[in-house]
Formats: sequence, structure tokens, C-alpha cells
Amino acid sequence: MLAFVVAGLALILLGLRFAYLQIYRHDEYTTQSEANRIRSRPIVPARGLIYDRAGRLLADNVPAYRLELIPEQVADIDASLAALAGVINLSDEDLLRFADARAAKRRFQPVPLKFPLSESEVAAFAVRRHEFPGVEVVPYLSRRYPYGDLLAHVVGYVGRIDTNDQQLLDAARYRGATHVGKSGIERFYESRLHGEVGIERVEINAEGRTLRVLNREPAESGEHLYISLDVELQQAMVAAFAGASGAAVAIDPRSGDILAMVSLPSYDPNPFVNGIGRADYADLLQAPGRPLFNRVLLGGYEPGSTLKPFIGLAGLELGIRRPTDTVFSSGAYRLPGQQREYRDWRRGGHGAINLRESLAQSVNTYYYTLAMDLGIERLSSYMAQFGFGARTGIDLIGESTGILPTPAWKRASRNQPWYPGETVIAGIGQGFWVTTPLQLAHATATLAAGGVRIQPHLLQATQRGFDAEIEPVPLTAPPLSLVSRPENLQAVIEGMEAVMHSPSGTARAAAVGAPYRIAGKTGTAQRVGRSGDAEVDQSRLAANQRNQALFVAFAPADAPTIALVVVVEGGGSGSRTAAPVARKILDAWVLREPQ
Repeated sequence: MLAFVVAGLALILLGLRFAYLQIYRHDEYTTQSEANRIRSRPIVPARGLIYDRAGRLLADNVPAYRLELIPEQVADIDASLAALAGVINLSDEDLLRFADARAAKRRFQPVPLKFPLSESEVAAFAVRRHEFPGVEVVPYLSRRYPYGDLLAHVVGYVGRIDTNDQQLLDAARYRGATHVGKSGIERFYESRLHGEVGIERVEINAEGRTLRVLNREPAESGEHLYISLDVELQQAMVAAFAGASGAAVAIDPRSGDILAMVSLPSYDPNPFVNGIGRADYADLLQAPGRPLFNRVLLGGYEPGSTLKPFIGLAGLELGIRRPTDTVFSSGAYRLPGQQREYRDWRRGGHGAINLRESLAQSVNTYYYTLAMDLGIERLSSYMAQFGFGARTGIDLIGESTGILPTPAWKRASRNQPWYPGETVIAGIGQGFWVTTPLQLAHATATLAAGGVRIQPHLLQATQRGFDAEIEPVPLTAPPLSLVSRPENLQAVIEGMEAVMHSPSGTARAAAVGAPYRIAGKTGTAQRVGRSGDAEVDQSRLAANQRNQALFVAFAPADAPTIALVVVVEGGGSGSRTAAPVARKILDAWVLREPQ
């Protein structure tokens, strides 16, 4: 009898408990059940594509597969990794990257283990998928750069999101994302290219496998970008260097569009997308010519005589000189009371020289005296208007400011006073001067545009989807006119034309046969000075001791459509090395159909 009573009480208690769970806590457990059965997961947006000015595809997305592991669904991660290594080739670098990524994520978040997977690896895993709960093959779009090393320093590349990136990125916007722009256009316009993440709710089974999609909020793809670069001109620019190291920039002076921009040697960005191997990266770091170094933005070069057109214009605009004023060049210039000689390149000098011939023959004495007449403060202040000593504002990250030499700069950087002799050599672009190729190109484009400074830029237009209209992007800074008297600029341009087309021009050989007029100026930055009157034989010097060869130009001189700077490292001479390279680039643009 007692047993029946106990059993009855137990049944009554069980019934009450059952009623409590099913009635009073029904909603709570229903919610938990749904949470275990239904998962929300991000839909990563397709990254926007990048095109050149003619619509050529520079960066696209290709289908690929990666392997992901969700830590909370894997009982023994080390054992699973060991077993997976028998199915898929997992390198030590794959495992190290996985460990780093896992440390930065929560247990319920998927962690990339390897990507991309080959077709054979995808097939091998599919056969044994049931052995690896919590491990999935996931389709994704991998970035590809069809032109390889041609555009690496402009377009840049995307790479895997690391811990540093995670600290800077919006976690919600990058939920599920594995890549982010690391350099170039890819990095500068990351917010435009990335797009907006979507969400889908899926039903899963006990093993965590997806059974069906319940609903979906689609992702919004990133914007497509059209940049001002012209691939054909870029290819011609690289070919013109014929394997030499250096840099070149071409700008449309009418708009500020960057037409081409190379830093040589370059590198292939594709291996960086899914993680370049440590050995391959070490090889790049140690490679001759430093291919990872962007000479256009970061290269600091002594501009030499390429600054003479700007200093000559300063003399005219500030009322220190007239175009017809002459200076006598005897071959050496001395400051009063000093014995040190500042030489011209021609022994015995050039005689009485006006502005036109000072540019045509690149006469140093004319600019030694002009610099002293201007004074370093006025000279530097005027040159600052052309952007020297400051970033151009181009839409790329990492641009250097160069050095605009002033007494204040020297005192701040070296705690030393300024000496008159430093003003003398500043007049020929030597001494403390440091410019980047981009700064020189920007300043040259300003001359070509009639003295109007337009901010150089790469982005021309954007497109929100393939069916949307292409929308031009306005300039971020208004054009600024720097020249008060157009006849002064015209006198300088005539001198630059004489460089190319007069019998005395230092670069006349480079213009032979040109069916258009070129305005140019050579520059040679010395690395090893001559002793006495003896010339230095550049061919006998090591490559890293030879003079830097520079050349600036624009064409056609009467209606310019291109402004150009060329720097050939160790080229020896601006007229013999850099100017012929520039001529090939100018021909590739000017002799085409009208732009």
C-alpha cells in the first residue's frame, strides 16, 4: 500500500513539473530551442571592382573556397587539425595564421583555416566531411589582379584581416569578412569598396550543418571604382625604362588626373591576397632595387636642375629679374670674400646668359646669383606655392613631404644656423632639397596648366552596381592660380622649349623627329662630386654612386595634355638617360588618338 502511495506522489510531482515546464516556462524553452536550431550568419558583400579610365578591369573577384572551423563545435581542436592534415595539405604557416585568427575571435565565430582550397582538396574533404563536425568548406570571392606587377604600387592589394586590422575596423560591418585593403587604392578607398554586410537565418541539425535558409537580408556590394590611370600608357612607361630602376609619373594638367605612375622594380600583389609565405616575403625584402618600396610617394630625390624653371619664374614674378636680363657665366661663382667656387657644368662658363639660355643650357651661375638675390626665405616661400615640402593630397596613403629647405627647418632638424653657401646651392636644386617624383610631376603640371595648381588624383568615378550609372567624383580642392603675369610663365616655357628644340638645348637629342613641341628640363643629382676640374666618369662608378638622372616635361607645349617626370636611379645624366625615356612615354600618349 505504501508503495502505491509513493508512486502516486511521484507521478503527481512529475505531472506538476511537466506542467510547470510546458505551461509556465514554455516561451523560455521555445526560445532556447529555436536558438539551438536556428542560426543567424553574415553574408559578406562582394567587393567593388576597379577599372582604369578606359574600362579595363584592374581588380576583380573570382570564386574560391576556404576551410573554416567553429571552435565551440569541435571537441578536440588539436586532434581535428591532425586528422585534417591527412586530408588537406596544412602548412606550418596555415596553422600559425589559424592560431592567430582563433585568438582574436569568439568560440562561436568561424575561424579561417586555409584558403584558397584546390579543387582536389575540396573533393577530398567532401568525402570525409562527416568525420569533422564544426569544419566547413565555404565558398567566397577571392581578389585577383590581372595585370600583376604593372599596377602594384597604385591599385595595391587586399590581405587577410589581422589583429591590428580588427582594432580599427567596425566589427559589425566586417562580420564574417576575412580580407581588407592593405595598400594603394584598395586601402585608401576601403570604405567604398567593402560594401555592407547582409544576414541570413538558417536551420541547422544537431551536427551544426545547414538544413535550409529561412530568410535572408542580402548584402550590398561595394562600389565599383574608375580610376584615371591608363593601362596602355602604364605599359609604355614600364617598357621605356627597359629594366632600369626608378620612377615616373604622368599627369593630365587640365584635370589633375594621374595618367600613369610607376615605381620600378615592382612586385606581383596576387600572392599577398591570401597570405604570402614567409620565405617569399623575405625574398622580396632582400631583392635588389627594393620592389616593395614606392618611389613615387616615398622616394626622396635631390631634384637638381629640374627646379630651375620654378626658380626662374620666382625671379620674374617677384620682380628680381626680367627675361632679357643677363648674368655672366665664367665657369665658377664665388660669394664675396670667399674662395670656394660654385661651378657651372661647362669649363670656362657660358658667357652672358639670359633666362631662355639659362634654361636651355642649364647654366648654374644664373641660378646661383638669382638665389642670392631672392634670399632663402623668399625663394622657399615661393617654391612652397608649387607644393614643395608638402603632401600633394593624392588619394593614396603614405605620401612623403620631402624637404623644402629653410633656416627654420635646419634649426629644427639639425639645430644649426643657415649659411649663405647653402642658399647658393639651393638655387640649383641641391643641398638640403628633397622631392618626391609625385611632387615634381604636380609642380610641372601646374606650369603646363598656365600656373593653375590642381590637386592630383586617381579616382574619377564610382558606380553602385553594374546596372547603375557611372557617377563622376568632383575634385576635393578647388584649382588655385599661382601666376600673376602670364608673360612671365610664357618666358619660362619658351626656355623649356629651347631645352628640347634649340641648338644649345641640353636635351635636344631626345626631341629629334618629334612631330610635336616639348617643354622640358633635365636634372642631374650628383652622388659623387668631381675633384678640381676633373670630370667624374660615371661608367666607372658603382650603380649606387652614379648620378641620379631626372627629367620633367609637358607636351604638346602649346596645348599640354600630359605633364611628366622621370627619375632613373644611377642613370648618370638627365639628358642622356632620363630624357630619352621620357620621349618614349610622351610619344605613347601624344601620338595616340585625341584624348
